[in-house]
Amino acid sequence: MRTFDFSSWQAVLSTLLGLALFSLVVVGIRLLFMHTVQLRRERENRQINERLRTLIAAYKVLGGSFTGNLMVDPTHLRDRQLEESVEAGSSLPADDDAGAPGPGRPGAERRRRIRDAVEAALSDVILLGTEEQVRLAARAAQDMAAGRAVETAALVVSLRNFIRDVLDLDAVPSEVEVPKQGPTRPAGGGARAQDRGREGARASGGGGRAGSAAGGGMGGIGMGANRTHPVDDADPSSPHE
Repeated sequence: MRTFDFSSWQAVLSTLLGLALFSLVVVGIRLLFMHTVQLRRERENRQINERLRTLIAAYKVLGGSFTGNLMVDPTHLRDRQLEESVEAGSSLPADDDAGAPGPGRPGAERRRRIRDAVEAALSDVILLGTEEQVRLAARAAQDMAAGRAVETAALVVSLRNFIRDVLDLDAVPSEVEVPKQGPTRPAGGGARAQDRGREGARASGGGGRAGSAAGGGMGGIGMGANRTHPVDDADPSSPHE
């Protein structure tokens, strides 16, 4: 209070203006600081949400199965065709992963789709995963590139623990034994149902065309019969006369 001068109204007015200016500067600095912190938090939240969403999607792809063959077959369709051509003594095929699997390789298309999905999931984990997850994903990618079968169970466990920790969920109880998880197997029933629907539509369309053709032929016979009888009746040399 010693710095405040209340000896005259001019001094009081200057003192109040100085206090208002000082308060305005302090409040402005505080608002700018809070706005900067809020923008940083929003950016971090967006990054965390995007990272978490990507890793959850990768977890569903890499660990969606508990039964069956949990290994990823890295063999490409060209390699399978090469093996078949070597066994049969034929020439090297020119296609690479283009076309349906041959009849001698049942489920090759399904294995190819699993391999492609796992490759994309491993790429996402290498980009956004933790140090441990990147190490496991890189090892799996190296095995896949070398043509060795890939097991994703360890990477799935790491992803599960990380996701539950980020979402602030309780850890999986130690007495609960979770079986090994493998890549999600794509459903192929929809494509077969569509193929059967197209075949049925083609069959019904062919039957309709055959029926219309038969109807047209019968109509032509009837019209021909109607034209012949009046000619016979009008002929004076007809034996009925």
